[in-house]
Amino acid sequence: MPNARWRDGPEDGRYLRPYAITGGRTHHGQHAFTLITHVLARFDAEVQPSHLEPEAAQILELCRRRAMPVAEIAAELNLPVSVVKVLCGDLLDASLILVQAPPGRDNQPDVEVIERVMNAIREL
Repeated sequence: MPNARWRDGPEDGRYLRPYAITGGRTHHGQHAFTLITHVLARFDAEVQPSHLEPEAAQILELCRRRAMPVAEIAAELNLPVSVVKVLCGDLLDASLILVQAPPGRDNQPDVEVIERVMNAIREL
């Protein structure tokens, strides 16, 4: 996969700044992604590559085969995580991706419940 930071390659010296890719945004206004939020491209989405930033199209291509965490997408495309989060927010707004956020603290079992289960197992 080509380096997403260089539109035409590093040889010609045309470096594309991260703020240019995101239109100056440093975070997405509606969606919050963590480093371990998994992203998967939707197979039923009709995508016109000309309507997407090249980096967004690369995210879709990368996530077609399997769900990938935001941090891994950023590493694969050699992009800052903040840029990937903004682009993923745009792709989610366009219904081009599915996301699986990590469980929040509210969804985690209570420590007391875990201790009771462990004690019950020990008594077996």
